[in-house]
Amino acid sequence: MGRSQETFNKKEVKNKRDKKRKDKEKKRLARKDTEKKGGLDDMIAYVDENGMITSTPPDPTKKKVFNVEDIEIGVPKGDNIPFDPVRKGTVSFFNDSKGYGFIRDAETKESIFVHANNTLEEIKEGNLVSYEVEKGPKGLTAVQVKIIK
Repeated sequence: MGRSQETFNKKEVKNKRDKKRKDKEKKRLARKDTEKKGGLDDMIAYVDENGMITSTPPDPTKKKVFNVEDIEIGVPKGDNIPFDPVRKGTVSFFNDSKGYGFIRDAETKESIFVHANNTLEEIKEGNLVSYEVEKGPKGLTAVQVKIIK
């Protein structure tokens, strides 16, 4: 009879492969034994009245009802422009290179946008100015801006 064609190295590789296969099978069986038998109920998450995710269903007594008409998206439609059309304020920011800035109203402390095209004189930060207010595409805009001396 002839000698076996298996060398020592081939036997080692085969033994390692068999050992790896057996370890993998043991791990699979152990995982299968310890695995929870969960269903759909374990996967469901709820949102409570504060917007937090919980595992318990929300309390129906804490449910709030809202009217769709009361929900406003975007800028409110209210006319909050005071009756006096000429107002006074201080230039809080103005960028000469870009040609725009903001005026801080003296009474309401509200920031109002101003563009260089709407000024009668050149203005700088810190100037005390008088202006009129108009409703622009994105909010209130100052027009007829001039420095108070």
